[in-house]
Amino acid sequence: MRLLAIGLSHRTAPVELRERVDFSRAGLDAALSALWAHGECVEAVVLSTCNRAEIYAAVESGPSPEEFGRFISKYHGVDYTRLQQHLYCHQGAEAARHLFRVAAGLDSLVVGEPQILGQVKKAYAAAQEQHCTGALTNRLFHSAFAVGKRVRTETGLAEGAVSVSYAAIALARKIFGELSACHALILGAGEMAKLTAIHLKAQHVRQLSVASRTHAAAAGLAGQLDGHAIEWAHLNRALAAADIVVTATGAADPVLSRTQVDEVMRPRQNRPLFLIDIAVPRDVEPSAGELDQVFLYNVDDLQTIVRENLARRSAELDRAEEIVSEEVGRFASWMQSREVIPTLVALRQRFDAIRRAELDRLAPRLSGLPPEAQGRLDDITRLIVEKLLLTPTERLKNVNDEMTALTYADTLNRLFSLQDEEDVAGESQPSSAKVSSR
Repeated sequence: MRLLAIGLSHRTAPVELRERVDFSRAGLDAALSALWAHGECVEAVVLSTCNRAEIYAAVESGPSPEEFGRFISKYHGVDYTRLQQHLYCHQGAEAARHLFRVAAGLDSLVVGEPQILGQVKKAYAAAQEQHCTGALTNRLFHSAFAVGKRVRTETGLAEGAVSVSYAAIALARKIFGELSACHALILGAGEMAKLTAIHLKAQHVRQLSVASRTHAAAAGLAGQLDGHAIEWAHLNRALAAADIVVTATGAADPVLSRTQVDEVMRPRQNRPLFLIDIAVPRDVEPSAGELDQVFLYNVDDLQTIVRENLARRSAELDRAEEIVSEEVGRFASWMQSREVIPTLVALRQRFDAIRRAELDRLAPRLSGLPPEAQGRLDDITRLIVEKLLLTPTERLKNVNDEMTALTYADTLNRLFSLQDEEDVAGESQPSSAKVSSR
């Protein structure tokens, strides 16, 4: 049985194509059912995130990777000639390496981001519920979970914010500690505002409000995040109640002046205000940061933090890759033994069955030998079989390339009919008897 990983990601395909092949739109259950009906695999897991769409499959020797590519094309209604150049395919141990790197956050758009491991677990759980997994994919994904856990606990790869929006949240936590008691206000409803708001929501802020000059846009974003939309005319009231303010309006001029911030601070009785200005050009007058208990950070401040954290993470990459390689080695050994050991056992059983059948056939002629001589003959024939099988056994066990080992195992199975149920006694008959029986 072969292991395949077929798909595309942010490394190989533009966002507009990734959006079109998003398996999660119709649900992973529907994708798994369609894949199963396609009939190309005996085990399968579908992984779909905003940055990747992948199929991990255990297949018999028949289907080619192209068949899975054509399935993705047909399922999503995307022309295969457009899709083909963006697809990748990994087989055997390299398929395991790819998944392990994904689970560890090494293949993510933001290296080390922790969310991907949860998404991998969710994909596996969906496949399990649909009874689409088996011995190979079960071992593969549990090994991937172990890799993700090891990288998280044994390296600092996931430490430190590496996006501007998350760096803002990290700074807020330094000032306030836990954010569950904080009121957060977002000025603007664009992409950066949304990303920061999502991070804030993940920190379980007490209340999340959104204000925009276009109230409908504010209401739309607030609705997505279970927050409150604020009329722009009531901005000062909202500022007075907020602990954390994120500004990302895209306005040509500052929307918060020093004077306005000063007015807001007066009734706050020394309660700190954290201003995160991630707009370009800036939304907050720089001098507002000089006011007591006002903590103002702009996008340059945050990018400096991001660069420092990325530099620290790069030092952890080598250790993370070492962990991946260690676990790939373990998985490859298991996968190889899963195919090779049964073949070697069957080969020995076949040879020994022939040996015994031949001794049984010659028993009448050997009956005159004393018991010790007959025992010695049994030992000699067993030793001959052992010596005949020693070299192929050792070489097959020591093959480093998993696909080569599987090819050798398959060849032995075919050459010696190891999976046939026929009586091997017939194989010990003289050649003349075989000819006459045809």
